[in-house]
Amino acid sequence: MRGAPTILHLDMDAFYASVEQAAKPSLRGKPVVVGGLGPRGVVATASYEARVFGVRSAMSTAQARRLCPNAAYLTPRFALYQSVSRVVMGLLGEVSPLVEPLSLDEAFVDLEAGGVPASAGAARAVGERLRRDITAATGLTASVGLAGSKMFAKIASEQAKPDGLMLIAPGTELEILGPMPVRTIPGVGPATAETLRRAGITTVSETAEAGEAELVRLLGKAHGAGLYALATGHDDRPVVAERDAKSVSVEDTFAEDLTDRTRVQLELARLADRCVQRLRGAGRSGRTVSIKVRHYDFTTVTRSETLRGPTDDPAVVREAAARLLDGVDTTAGVRLLGVGVSGLADYTQEDLFAQAAGAAGAAAEPDAAGQAPEEGAAAEEDRPRQWLPGLDVRHAEYGPGWVQGSGVGRVTVRFEQPWSPPGRIRTFPVDDPALEPADPLPLGPLAEPPAA
Repeated sequence: MRGAPTILHLDMDAFYASVEQAAKPSLRGKPVVVGGLGPRGVVATASYEARVFGVRSAMSTAQARRLCPNAAYLTPRFALYQSVSRVVMGLLGEVSPLVEPLSLDEAFVDLEAGGVPASAGAARAVGERLRRDITAATGLTASVGLAGSKMFAKIASEQAKPDGLMLIAPGTELEILGPMPVRTIPGVGPATAETLRRAGITTVSETAEAGEAELVRLLGKAHGAGLYALATGHDDRPVVAERDAKSVSVEDTFAEDLTDRTRVQLELARLADRCVQRLRGAGRSGRTVSIKVRHYDFTTVTRSETLRGPTDDPAVVREAAARLLDGVDTTAGVRLLGVGVSGLADYTQEDLFAQAAGAAGAAAEPDAAGQAPEEGAAAEEDRPRQWLPGLDVRHAEYGPGWVQGSGVGRVTVRFEQPWSPPGRIRTFPVDDPALEPADPLPLGPLAEPPAA
């Protein structure tokens, strides 16, 4: 723990949804949900207007539609999110050489390594300037937390949301942390929280009061000792630049062993979606899918499968995980499940189609949007275009716009740009030769109408 608040945590506010609102004037101030739109889709990000209705990240899109049926449900545009992220990370790099990106929209910054004086005033000034610079460069808002450790800096940024800054002064950490739920502590997931709740521990202060020995008894040596250190404010983790993860994985330990095979399959599919969400958040794709199954007696089975090419398609990862589970006996009971993706590569749009290209001629399967491709190995140009909500298009007469929806042979497009007022809606046949997919228009200072 440092004696000055020189660790900064920056988190963009509702990043994907905010980018979409900045790009689409008609959606500003309205509920927006970005994620998978098919029957098994998952919410990646919801705007603050949608969160009022209870919509949250990692929720099924079907549930989100029930809670907020009038929201705009949009397909992610990762190429645009990556380009905005590069601008943000570039601004962080101007502050300090030690920047630790956690995802496209989140990072730690070591202000001390950037020569910022070790004082609350200097740190606050840098944080406020950084927020202004990000808004000027991208048109988006960010929340900043400042503290003497990574844990407290992240807690501060969460408390500052949306569009705010919070500084936790050295010496006040435990006073702020104590009343918070135990899940505030990094590494405490649903299973750990449930174990602690059964022991009568629900807040951080109660976790600290329980003592290290009791936490080790409940959670094991490594987890218990680590949790006690964080609950008592001891966090000396450094900001590490150029982290290069070799894999992305998620896992859950269940309060009661799962014996129903259908329940195991459903939980594994849910974990696959969460894993892909993290993968996409890091702007990566991967080609090896693995599962972990821990039985009631703590014996652990792992299985893996290497795909034809890198992917970040949730349907592909779900299907691979399901195939791997087919070879594992779960009748005796499962206490833990996990899904991971390794063999990571930088995200490219082509990654989405790598599996489809490799499986040309195979039986058609529904894609992530819930639409089945045509049978056979037809050439890409011969396949009908998919007009997914939110994607960019250009019309020969009306110019750039974005897809609002499609069906029964028609596609509806709203024609507007980031710098324009809300645009007009027009409808065309899905095979209109004047309508073509287009690249995203830029945001920030570049998002200005071309000179006459």
